[in-house]
Amino acid sequence: MELTLHNLKFSKGSCRKKKRVGRGNASGHGTYSCRGSKGQKSRSGGKKGLQLKGFRSQLLKIPKLRGFKSMYPKMETVNISDLEKHFKDGDMVTPEILANLRLIKGAQSEVKILNKGKLTKKLTLSGCFYSKSAEDSVKKAGGEMVEKSARAAKSKE
Repeated sequence: MELTLHNLKFSKGSCRKKKRVGRGNASGHGTYSCRGSKGQKSRSGGKKGLQLKGFRSQLLKIPKLRGFKSMYPKMETVNISDLEKHFKDGDMVTPEILANLRLIKGAQSEVKILNKGKLTKKLTLSGCFYSKSAEDSVKKAGGEMVEKSARAAKSKE
């Protein structure tokens, strides 16, 4: 059979008749007309624009915003044991080199050297922050600190 405009039909069960509510009890949708009894939703104009009453209790359920968000990104930390493992005697340690070795995520992030482990090699640290104990162990091994990062220089001024 050829499909043309005069023989187009909806498929069976795809079209339903509109539910006619409020047409007497015999229809099955009389009396309350599918709205239930009482309450704001049963009244005319009640379905749209429901009013929030008791807003304070809902406000109390919202968690408070605690603390603060620092405007500086968090520093990446590198332990002295990692420096011992990845560097040779007399090497220069910079954030760029640490990023290439994948000890930190990126060269643009701030780096802090922490004193976890033992250092026996003479290293030169440049462009990094360091803890007091890490500074002591680098100097003890014969290394030196050339400069801290730009942020550290600003904070001292």
